[in-house]
Amino acid sequence: AFDKTAKMIGLPYPGGPALSKLAENGDPERFKLPRPMLHSGDFMFSFSGLKTAVLTTAMKLADVKQPSETMVISDTDKADLAASFQAAIVETLVKKALAACLQQDHKRLVVAGGVGANKLLREQLVKAARKRGVEVYFPELSLCTDNGAMIAFAGAMQLAENPALLDARDYGMVTRPRCELATRV
Repeated sequence: AFDKTAKMIGLPYPGGPALSKLAENGDPERFKLPRPMLHSGDFMFSFSGLKTAVLTTAMKLADVKQPSETMVISDTDKADLAASFQAAIVETLVKKALAACLQQDHKRLVVAGGVGANKLLREQLVKAARKRGVEVYFPELSLCTDNGAMIAFAGAMQLAENPALLDARDYGMVTRPRCELATRV
C-alpha cells in the first residue's frame, strides 16, 4: 500500500521509505481518509479503499479528471496527503494487531515485512502495546523488507534444494496460502 500510494503522488521507488519521510513534514489531519475495516469485528484489513481515497484526493488537488503519472501536486499537498495516508494505515494496523493479541490472550507481537520499518508504526504500536501489557518485537531495520522478496527467496531456497522442480511442468509445488516458510514441498 505504501509503495503504490507513493507512486500515485509521484514519489520514487521504493515508495514506502520515501512516503514516510515526506509524511514527517505533513499534517496528518488535513485529509480525512478512511480507516479501512477498523470496525469490522474481525482482524482482516484491505487498503484498496484507502488507496482509492488517496487517488481521488490527488486528482482533486491536481485538478484532473483522470489519473496520470504527470499529475502536478504541490509539495505541501503531497506531504499532507502522505501524512494523512500514513496515519490511516498506522491507526488501522495498531488497533487490529492489538485487538488480535488481546482476543487470543497473546502478550507478544512480532512485526514483519517492509511496513515494520515505518517509524510512526513502531512508535505508536509500542506505545499502545505497553498500555495493554503486550511486548512488540521488530526485526532490525535492514531486515524489514518487502514480503514478496521473502517469498521469492523461500521459493529460490526450495528450488536450490530440488533443481528437478524446473523440469516438472507443474513445477512440483502445491500452492498453499499461509504456508510457513520452514515448510518443505
